Amino acid sequence: MLETPAPGTDRASTARRFPAGRKAELAAYVSEAGQVTVAEIAERFDVSTDTIRRDLDHLAAEGVLVRTHGGAMSKSALPQINTGFDTRLGYQAHAKEKIGSLAATLVDDNSVVMINAGTTTVALARALKDHHGLTIATNSLRLPPELSTDCFRGLYVFGGAVHIADQKTIGPVSFHSSSGHHDLDVQCDLALLGVGAVSAETGYSTSNLEEAAMMSEMMARASRVAILADSSKFGRRLFAQIASLGRADYFVTDAEPPEELAGMMRENGVEILVSGA
Repeated sequence: MLETPAPGTDRASTARRFPAGRKAELAAYVSEAGQVTVAEIAERFDVSTDTIRRDLDHLAAEGVLVRTHGGAMSKSALPQINTGFDTRLGYQAHAKEKIGSLAATLVDDNSVVMINAGTTTVALARALKDHHGLTIATNSLRLPPELSTDCFRGLYVFGGAVHIADQKTIGPVSFHSSSGHHDLDVQCDLALLGVGAVSAETGYSTSNLEEAAMMSEMMARASRVAILADSSKFGRRLFAQIASLGRADYFVTDAEPPEELAGMMRENGVEILVSGA
């Protein structure tokens, strides 16, 4: 229950005297605004940015809101698992385009790449338009029509269960021989994988157990691995762990990760690539 201000006392000064009351009002403010920055909240409540960061961290740990780079957002503002693919394409669209363009610079002409399904990797597919001679294997049903026909010489879609809402398949990372009697071993030069969450404690994760296993297998079959994630994924953890931080060679994002996460990545040999940096 919120503290009741004494007569002649404004809400901000009351919140300063009652931290619990401030956090309650803060949670309500983020819920109403949808997404806010630390600076905006600090000005609204007339407290230091360090205090606001601590409050947001506590509220995020309690599951009240989601921490983002430089602020927070309401859980209701996040794309839900059953959100339509086209709707999710519009979320953080500019950040995804920048990430896709930067990730494309990691791809060498005439190389073999695996790309998983997702909205960020759709942006990557568009950014490959000036490449040539690629062999591309993916579980995305949406990615093939986004590719320039000039950029690839071979395009393969992994089989498995089809998820129409997410425009993807989920199944083994393999292809059958022409006789159909055994699976062919496949390897790639680079796996480019969009993930749903990344944290210093649990590494890379997603909401679907079978999808996590498929992405982990893509990593195992790649000489190099690049993880793609926008800043709204920082500090989050989802149901199924894909891999620890050190399984990736590159982490491609739109903003510098928080200090703890960035430090853990560098300790594990992950090169952080920030679009626009």
